[in-house]
Amino acid sequence: MAGKTLYDKLWDAHLIKQNDDGSSVLYIDRHVLHEVTSPQAFEGLRLAGRSPWRLDTNIATPDHNISTDREERDAGVSGIPDEISRIQVKTLDDNCDHFGIKEFKMNEMGQGIVHVMGPELGATMPGMTVVCGDSHTATHGALACLAHGIGTSEVEHVLATQCLVTKKMKNMRVTVNGEVGHGVTPKDIVLAVIGKIGTAGGNGHAIEFAGSVFRDMSIEGRMTVCNMAIEAGARVGMVAVDEKTIRYCEGRQFVPKGDLWNQAVTYWKTLVSDDDAEFDSEIEMHAEDIAPQVTWGTSPEMVAPVTAIVPDPKDQPEGDRRKGMIRALEYMGLKSGMPITSIVVDRVFIGSCTNSRIEDMREAAIVANGRQVASTVKQVLIVPGSQMVKAQAEAEGLDKIFIQAGMDWREPGCSMCLAMNADKLGAGEHCASTSNRNFEGRQGNGGRTHLMSPAMAAAAAVAGHIVDVRPWLSEGEAR
Repeated sequence: MAGKTLYDKLWDAHLIKQNDDGSSVLYIDRHVLHEVTSPQAFEGLRLAGRSPWRLDTNIATPDHNISTDREERDAGVSGIPDEISRIQVKTLDDNCDHFGIKEFKMNEMGQGIVHVMGPELGATMPGMTVVCGDSHTATHGALACLAHGIGTSEVEHVLATQCLVTKKMKNMRVTVNGEVGHGVTPKDIVLAVIGKIGTAGGNGHAIEFAGSVFRDMSIEGRMTVCNMAIEAGARVGMVAVDEKTIRYCEGRQFVPKGDLWNQAVTYWKTLVSDDDAEFDSEIEMHAEDIAPQVTWGTSPEMVAPVTAIVPDPKDQPEGDRRKGMIRALEYMGLKSGMPITSIVVDRVFIGSCTNSRIEDMREAAIVANGRQVASTVKQVLIVPGSQMVKAQAEAEGLDKIFIQAGMDWREPGCSMCLAMNADKLGAGEHCASTSNRNFEGRQGNGGRTHLMSPAMAAAAAVAGHIVDVRPWLSEGEAR
């Protein structure tokens, strides 16, 4: 009998019931809530006369709708300029107060983007099932969790029962071995993976990222990779436990102490795929083949090395792919054959649940240090992913580097990742962005998004156009 994959182990450990129709009931260890997908769920509880089944498994924080402007944040919830956003944040506060759920409110230490604050507080731990009403919950899989997004009705169901009705996925392993090149980061690795398998490549699968590249990667880098497993079509991304995982978790707020810690570590060390485990699909890549990546189109799979040119749809066979490329180039205002490095940027966004951790801030600061934003760039937003990231960055003086370079150091939140708050692109504006999605209108109606790493985005801010950051970095700089 073949061994088990990491996904199989996590699934089996949480399986309550296997139904005849192919669905299953899973127990959920950690439920993370934010202001966008929780109001209807809480209202459903009220209407049914129910209460959350286990209060201590739920944590909440506002992130999508809050302002990142310091003056507006200082004014509290009433300072949120958009009325709908203000109502959503106040509703989260009221619901958490009413039901007794632990919330890290807007200006409290611990607040942040759900997929940043959860792991850094230790609310996410290896071996857990983690859900949130947000597709990028896969981020938490970097800590060997079975983590994925759920819908609003499922949010209510988990609150009421601590269980989830779902179906088991297939297993995919993405293995990247070799020596990562100078200036190539986890964001570049995962964009290259998406470029290879496409945004539907992982459909129906849980992806385990394996190989020397991911073993050598920091936990924060692994979070970037697992975050974007969604953009490869998977619902789940994960990396097995190793000593880095255990060191990352130790001492964090929600992590067990004393003998319970020792018991947890003993269990966590089993959270690896068995040597003889069989995967339904295997993808292998070589790190030496990967350069800094930039998206040119309106899907993360429309990506190319920074040294490349914008592709020509005519090189594709007649069909949907060619039509999609034509539409993407029209929307992005680009022409086939133009160098990626000739794309001029209007704004730059460094943040999001993909790239707003302290390592991302450091990576951008290396490039920004001693340089100035190009006069043609309208705005550069640097948005830490949590209050803890903000405090650490300021303790290291990173905020001063950004401000001296002419960049805008902001308060924690989702910010310009998506057009749900005041930070938006204007129609036709090109943005060098560290976010995870470059869909039409994602960062603002008519906005044009180019995904890249924090170092690449910072370099674009200084140059005024997309640029290969590698000559800007000393050997060993950037992850």
